[in-house]
Amino acid sequence: MYVPEEVDRVLFTEDEIKAKIAELGEKLTREYEGKNPLFICVLKGAVVFFSDLIREIKCPLEINFLRASSYGNSTVSSGDVKLSVGEDIIIKDRDIVLVEDILDTARTLFALKNDLLKRGPRSLKIVTLLDKPSRRVVSGFSADYSGFEIDDLFVVGYGLDFDEKFRNLPYIGIKKS
Repeated sequence: MYVPEEVDRVLFTEDEIKAKIAELGEKLTREYEGKNPLFICVLKGAVVFFSDLIREIKCPLEINFLRASSYGNSTVSSGDVKLSVGEDIIIKDRDIVLVEDILDTARTLFALKNDLLKRGPRSLKIVTLLDKPSRRVVSGFSADYSGFEIDDLFVVGYGLDFDEKFRNLPYIGIKKS
């Protein structure tokens, strides 16, 4: 297995991630059976998770994408959330599932959720692969579905990056500081 020198150790293996995504897929299939939800991927980090997750959901769904950023080339969120939410995404009266790679400070997801709620969805749920509650600055904010809870670590791989690197790793590793 390829482990770049910038990665200290593997936190979650490819098999552990696949098993967790299958579990999340089963839950989402049950929740959205008989509906036609719109799954929205937060680019770029969530694209790998999103792609695997939607293949585990066994009911009709639609997909779309939006862009959000608060890290730039740092390991710490700047607190300045930049959103690019397409006005072409029809939200009104839809069941929306927002898919993100990691819930950290919650600034980004809080901003996205508020923007989407203004558009009048029937429902809005948030799914994240990772949850880092120790870093939360938006009090009381949580995902509706989350794969793994992690400590205050900077992680890369499986879509997560540092300065656009390491997204292609098939596992989640801890970046050396």
